[in-house]
Formats: sequence, structure tokens, C-alpha cells
Amino acid sequence: MKAKFTVLIVLAIVLILAFLFVDAGGNWDYIIPRRLKKILAIVLTGGAIAYSTMVFQTITNNRILTPSILGLDSLYMFIQTLVIFFFGSTNLTMANKNINFLISVGLMVVFSAILYKLLFKREGQNIYFLLLIGLIFGTLFQSMSSFMEVLIDPNEFLTIQDRMFASFNNVNSEILLISVIAMLILALYSARFAKYLDVLSLGKDHAVNLGLDYDYVVKRMLVVVAILVSIATALVGPITFLGLLVANVTQQMFKTYSHKVLLSGSILISIVALIGGQLVVERVFTFSTTISVIINFIGGVYFIYLLLKENKSW
Repeated sequence: MKAKFTVLIVLAIVLILAFLFVDAGGNWDYIIPRRLKKILAIVLTGGAIAYSTMVFQTITNNRILTPSILGLDSLYMFIQTLVIFFFGSTNLTMANKNINFLISVGLMVVFSAILYKLLFKREGQNIYFLLLIGLIFGTLFQSMSSFMEVLIDPNEFLTIQDRMFASFNNVNSEILLISVIAMLILALYSARFAKYLDVLSLGKDHAVNLGLDYDYVVKRMLVVVAILVSIATALVGPITFLGLLVANVTQQMFKTYSHKVLLSGSILISIVALIGGQLVVERVFTFSTTISVIINFIGGVYFIYLLLKENKSW
């Protein structure tokens, strides 16, 4: 297991160095700071998606579910489309990335909090009811976004189209600073609940029998998941299948139930996948596509494989 971690760490370092110095052309003062911002954005995004997906799959006890089923990706696109539809792409909310980031994250967290409040308010409701409601709202937001996109000015639609796909280009350093602070606070907060994840993976009945306050822990971990997904989505855009791909590859590579190992491994794999994918986008495809297209394609194929594999096991 240590050897696997060593390989992942070395691979991540090699890819980071390749990303920083390949085709730099000697213009270090201009290129290196810009690429460092991209690296930081990739690490933050990869860490947030990997951690949130592993925790979410532990809570739901399902390997093919990701936090995107809660509808947060669709809500992000709905917020962007709504602002442009009514106010245009030149208004302060869209022009100022900091304001846009804070509004997007804030609304997604508020939506998640309301969703959880309604779920846990009643006794007897299980986690799958939350997933069903999230799926319905996600479809609603997606449909409303599509409706407004049809009516919107074609020039304004180009702005929305840019936000449909994750991009690490032109990352705003001030947004990165806010994201780093938020994720450090979340890391400190969620550390106290990390020890319960191994028990949660046994299922609700076993966790309760072992003395765990199930609803208390799940509520707080779901809030952490929602904030992490909101930050990752607002920072670079939606990457639907990254979490699914990373979580399942991690479980295949590290055949253990220890979440200390799984969380660390998933974060490293996510960083390697994102940096490798961005290198391919920039050096092979010369920016003719986006990293989200590549990851969603690979993740979609892997998702179909998982469904067929589960179907055979039944």
C-alpha cells in the first residue's frame, strides 16, 4: 500500500513539473505564476471532488452515486443563466468573479441546507428520499436553464456556454484565496467527523447499534459535501463524472475499508487525473476541447461499465 502511495505521489510531482516547465520558452516571470495558479486550482478542485464523493458514497452505501445527483451542478448553471437572462453578461455579478463566486456558492449551500432541513425534519425519512428530491430539483433547474438559453441573445449565450464546461484557464487569484480559506476551515471542521466514516460505511443500522448518532453525523457531513461541491463547481465549472471515476478507481486500487487510506488515495488520484487531463488538453488538443469533456467521456464509459457489472452480480 505504501508503494502505491509512493507511485501516486511521484506521478503527481512529475506531472506538476511537466505542467510547469514544458514549452515554457524561458519566459519564467510570466508563465510560471499563471501555471502555478492553475496547479492550485486543480489541487483544490481535485481534493474537493474526491473528498466529497468518497464521503457521499460512504453515507449512501452506493458506489455509483455522486454528489452531483443532489442537483448542485444544475443549480450552478441555472444561477449563471438566470443572471445573464435578466441582467446581461456585463453586469457586476457576472463581470466581478469574486461576487459571482460568493453568490453561486452561497445559493448552492442555502439550497442544500433547505433540502437537508426538510429531509431530517421528519422521522423515518431515509437518505434515498434526499437523493430523489435532489434528482427532481436537478432536472427542474436543467430544464429551466435550457428554456432560458433558447430565448437568450446568441452573444450572451456564448458566455453561458463558457461556464457549461470546467476550465482552469484564466483562474482568478482572489477566488483561489477565498477557496483556500474556505477549504482549510472545512478540513478543520470535518476532521472531527472523519473517525466516524468507517462506522458509517457499515450502514445505518450497524452504525446506530455501535452507538453512533447517525443523523447528527450525516447532517454535518452532508453540509461539508455540499460546500465542497459548491466551491469546486463555482471555481472551475461542473465536472460530472470525475468523482465517480476517482472514487471507484481508488477502491479498486486500495482494497481497504479504512477511510484514511481511501480519502488520501482518492485526492492523489484526482490530482493526477486532472493535471494529466489538462496537459493533454493543452499540449495534445491545443485547447480545442476542455478537460471536462475528456473526463466526462471516460467517466461516462466507466459508469456504464459499473452498471453492467452490478447488473451481472444481481
